[in-house]
Amino acid sequence: MIFDRITESILRILQHDGRLSNADLAQRVGLSPSACLRRVRLLEEQGVIRGYRAVIDERSAHKLTTVIVQITLERLTDETLRRFEARIRECPDVRECYLMTGEADYLLHVAARDLADYERIHKEELSRLPGVVRIQSNFAIRPVVQRWINQDPA
Repeated sequence: MIFDRITESILRILQHDGRLSNADLAQRVGLSPSACLRRVRLLEEQGVIRGYRAVIDERSAHKLTTVIVQITLERLTDETLRRFEARIRECPDVRECYLMTGEADYLLHVAARDLADYERIHKEELSRLPGVVRIQSNFAIRPVVQRWINQDPA
């Protein structure tokens, strides 16, 4: 699919409001409802749009604390990375995990109820991950920018 101005607008608008009706979306991007629906379905089929979901404010809903964790592995072999990544996917408190460049090998977004809960996560999950030699934890005070949530659709 060619990414023209209309396709970019569709993606930006849906990223902001995935519950918008096709008729409203079509009107906002200047297409007929059938042409708009064809574009959206093609974007879904091609995997550009991977799904729709509700974005939950975990701090409000569950009173969770965000912890940003940097993980350093003992060595960066294919086997070490594979083992670490397979195990990190099994950790229910890890919301996001990124392979990084720089000092840390991985950056994690961990959700904990409080300091005691994070201590449990650190002791029972993170420190038992294969190949880990260093864990650095930083507690988030509050979000300042979350563009994936508050993106302006204009």
